[in-house]
Amino acid sequence: MAATTDWRRLHGNAFEGVRVLVTGGAGFIGSHLVEALTTLGAQVVVLDNLSTGNRDNVALFKPAEFVRGSILHLDVVRDAVAGCQYVFHEAAMASVPLSVERPREFYDTNVTGTLNVLDAAAAAKVKRLVFAASSSAYGNSEVLPKTESMPPLPLSPYASSKVAGEGLMRAWANCYGLDTASLRYFNIFGPRQTADSAYAAVIAAFAKAMLSGNRPTIFGDGEQSRDFTYVHNAVHANLLAARHEQPVNGDVFNVACGQRVSLNELAAVMRSALNRPDLTPVYQNERAGDVRHSLADLTRVRESLGYEPIVPYEAGLLATMDWYATILS
Repeated sequence: MAATTDWRRLHGNAFEGVRVLVTGGAGFIGSHLVEALTTLGAQVVVLDNLSTGNRDNVALFKPAEFVRGSILHLDVVRDAVAGCQYVFHEAAMASVPLSVERPREFYDTNVTGTLNVLDAAAAAKVKRLVFAASSSAYGNSEVLPKTESMPPLPLSPYASSKVAGEGLMRAWANCYGLDTASLRYFNIFGPRQTADSAYAAVIAAFAKAMLSGNRPTIFGDGEQSRDFTYVHNAVHANLLAARHEQPVNGDVFNVACGQRVSLNELAAVMRSALNRPDLTPVYQNERAGDVRHSLADLTRVRESLGYEPIVPYEAGLLATMDWYATILS
């Protein structure tokens, strides 16, 4: 079962009756946003081309409108955003190793597609657009924790496409009267994250392997670390950013738990939870574009948006494993 969150307690009536657009709303993070927003009484429009999303992810939440279409088609985006007060832009191609293989596709979707969403939102006089940015912007800087004032050092086409999106957010806020915010997600995980891909995120990949009785694969020595962040924390940050009373002006915010966990530690916790001490990792060569360490400084997002993690890493991990156990059994 997923960890439960009382969205009404956290956000009250801020979204009651408000029309919003969630691009990529049938995907992993997007569907959790749709769930929270419908719970809060918003009129949610979902735009998704279903290339990686799944209509079933939002079937239970009954969005006001589901539009099957791509952010690469400006007319489709313009129709979807009409009458919306907020846009949550989650649609993207999102795999570092896949971006190394197919960089042009990543730029088409993550840069040109984002430009379309900005153009359409500005024309529709949307109050604020919240963009799913990425902690991959920090690259391999040895400085920890990562602060938003550090210069971007993207190491992959995916990371550089997300940094380009941040630049577009700030430019549109400055030039076109569309307030924007960029949220740099740190290793978001949780229910509905696909495990059926060679490019699956690490927790999803570990869960699929271990629940099938197989040893998980680690690329590198396993001492690389991540700031694993349960998906409800990302949703909470999006909602805080959208309803923030003052202009955000394209600013960038880390979204994480502020806790550093190595992949070896992650595998050990998951083995213990499954009572399978035999499922020790298999180690392979490091992958191009992967960063070594990732840990967020949360000072800016706390002080500016009032964000605090609402689901700890450990609780989120156990809830996520329960969910995978249900769907993979």
